[in-house]
Amino acid sequence: MDRAKADRYAINVSDIQDAIETAVGGKAVSEILIGEEHYDLVVRYQAPYRTTVDDIANIRILAPSGERVSLGQLCDIRIEDGASMIYRENNSRYIAIKYSVRGRDLGSTVRDAIRDVDQKVKLPTGYTLQWAGEYASQQRANARLALIVPITVLLIILLLYTAFDSFSWSLLIMATLATAPIGGMLALLVTGTHFSVSSGIGMLALFGVSVQVGLIMIQYINQARVGEPDIHKAIVAGAVRSLRPTLMVMLVATLGLLPAALSHDIGSDSQRPFAIVIVGGLTTDLFLSVILLPTLYALIARPDDKIGDK
Repeated sequence: MDRAKADRYAINVSDIQDAIETAVGGKAVSEILIGEEHYDLVVRYQAPYRTTVDDIANIRILAPSGERVSLGQLCDIRIEDGASMIYRENNSRYIAIKYSVRGRDLGSTVRDAIRDVDQKVKLPTGYTLQWAGEYASQQRANARLALIVPITVLLIILLLYTAFDSFSWSLLIMATLATAPIGGMLALLVTGTHFSVSSGIGMLALFGVSVQVGLIMIQYINQARVGEPDIHKAIVAGAVRSLRPTLMVMLVATLGLLPAALSHDIGSDSQRPFAIVIVGGLTTDLFLSVILLPTLYALIARPDDKIGDK
């Protein structure tokens, strides 16, 4: 609307808006009752008089002077693309721009998009940009994992200390956690699966199983050292005896999650990374633990070690 032209004819903006609403969109002027049903009685121009831009420009508005002024004399009428619906949140209008990520992980894709948008898009005054949706959920989950992982590791160390009454054996078992993510990461790489929150939770579960495997092996080695003066013979005997329970623990977890790791059905996208990490991690952790843990034990073991009777 051109306010200068409207003032020339002493026509208010609200009068122009009412005329457009009545002629084009329709305006309720009364109500019809049919039994208990209520219907608005709406009046508007017939279709031949409101279809084109020229038709709308010929809509007449009565000025206070009695003159009938066409809408084209008061407004700039043109066709433009606009919002089909206006969304509001927290008393503010917003427009949702959605896109999906394929062939890349979500985090790096959105970070690249944020960098490009910040460099190339200059928002007008009063506009703000917020990256939400699945990316925001992932960021919140990563922040929680950053807090949960150190607490989990600390609790594992305390539990191991209560089991062995020795920080040496506790830290030795914790050293095997360094090998746990290797198989999980390799499994993600081979299967082309991107690291996600589900994968991170799988890593936590993998840590727990790896600690259990290390605890079993250390227990058997310590038991083999009772009455055996040769530490190396005790290490070999304990590692061999622990192989069967270790293998049983890993096979149960691996075979139980193998169907989920191979699944591509609907809904499997959130479960498959979790299962892939555990299956791949346990497969390699079995071989690495059998070699690495006895070797590290032999390096730190001393004849006067406190092994107890546990």
